[in-house]
Amino acid sequence: MMARSTSPSPETTPPSVRFVQLGEVAFRVNTRVLSMIGVALVVLVALGAWALTLGSFRLSLQAVIDALTGAHAGDARFIVRDLRLPRVLTASFVGAALAMSGAIFQGLVRNPLVSPDIIGVNAGASFAAVFWIVTGQPSPLLPLIAFAGAVTTTAAIYLLSWRGNIAGPRLILVGIGVNAILTALTTGLVVRANIYEASRALHWTTGSVYAATWGDVRVMVVVLAVLAPVGVGLMWALRVIQVGDTTARSVGLPLERTRLALILVGCALSAGAVAVAGPIGFVALMVPHIARMIAGPMSGGVFIVTGVLGALLVLGADMVGQHALPVSVPVGVVTGAVGAPYFLFLLYRANTRV
Repeated sequence: MMARSTSPSPETTPPSVRFVQLGEVAFRVNTRVLSMIGVALVVLVALGAWALTLGSFRLSLQAVIDALTGAHAGDARFIVRDLRLPRVLTASFVGAALAMSGAIFQGLVRNPLVSPDIIGVNAGASFAAVFWIVTGQPSPLLPLIAFAGAVTTTAAIYLLSWRGNIAGPRLILVGIGVNAILTALTTGLVVRANIYEASRALHWTTGSVYAATWGDVRVMVVVLAVLAPVGVGLMWALRVIQVGDTTARSVGLPLERTRLALILVGCALSAGAVAVAGPIGFVALMVPHIARMIAGPMSGGVFIVTGVLGALLVLGADMVGQHALPVSVPVGVVTGAVGAPYFLFLLYRANTRV
């Protein structure tokens, strides 16, 4: 939506781009991307409203509106406000956070095949959460423990990748190795647990918003309210980094500090989502790629488009898993069924270009 520009050039600027001058700084506003954000938000609201009407207790759209506005009391109000609305909001916010996290990591290492669930961030959250579950610790602290696991894993990956600087290929390789180790340890914990604890752990590791509460919604609101604006502000620096380290240093960008800031924001977005809903796979991989295809190179506005598309994907996948299949399945199963073939398609395209 907005990107810093030090030398606006109308001759080379697309018709959809407008420049806004604030003092000595010019901001570029892409009206095409703004319209995409508006359309995507309208679709998201419509999809969310439809989701509130679905379930074993079917409601009309008017009944949902009455329940939300307080004009309707009784069962409908409880079902909409306490059961369905937290789930819809949590699915939307989790999808937005995962997609934005994927956009940051893909831009940082300049590789569309990278995402937090591939380089070990989600595996760290899963290991910590499963360990907490199988040792019989209190459930209310589970999101905090998962968040701590993701942050700790990211710190370990960063330190193991550091050789005077952070190189994208090295970060990927270290992340894949850490991911494999943590996945094996998580499997070992599940195998050794009793049947009840193993069932809880496996359900969590598939990724689900089944038991979403208003507490989960509040957590995700804080995560997005703090980190999404920071991510938008860092998009200009991310595009400079993508040009190359030499260019980034030549324009005075503090390269390693900026990389660290991007990693921390990407990790925190992913960790917050995983802490609430578990490791929902492939959202962070697919959505940024789709956003770039329809909206252009990553910028502040495209970053927001990515978040809204992520919300649409997770909410839609949850609706499919809950209502469109013979048996209700967690949202992570649906995104995995869609994401795995998409990953193979991206891998095939990457190989054919070599």
